[in-house]
Amino acid sequence: MSQNIIRLDQNARRSRAVIHNGTVYLAGHTADDRSLDIAGQTRQTLAKIDEMLAAAGTDKSKALMVTIWLSSMKDFAGMNEVYDAWVVPGQQPARCCGQVEMAAPDIRVEIMVTAAL
Repeated sequence: MSQNIIRLDQNARRSRAVIHNGTVYLAGHTADDRSLDIAGQTRQTLAKIDEMLAAAGTDKSKALMVTIWLSSMKDFAGMNEVYDAWVVPGQQPARCCGQVEMAAPDIRVEIMVTAAL
């Protein structure tokens, strides 16, 4: 039996969210204002994730997995301060975090989320 696949906010290269079989897969999200420090970029990125999860019909309390990429592990503590305030207590998703070379030098954090509907 084939399940419907719903793609949100598509362009030629990606969908910002894909919904399949009761699960929402978000693409990597980054801050729009890349002049912000790590706290500001993390806050802005998580706000965009909240909006995309809502558009898909779910929210952060149903997050299953979060993948976080930092341009520098020096930003780990600052990112975690904002992230820890964003996570719903008792509903912490599985998570990983690592350092990667970003697509642009002013991107400090990129976050992907997988969530249940």
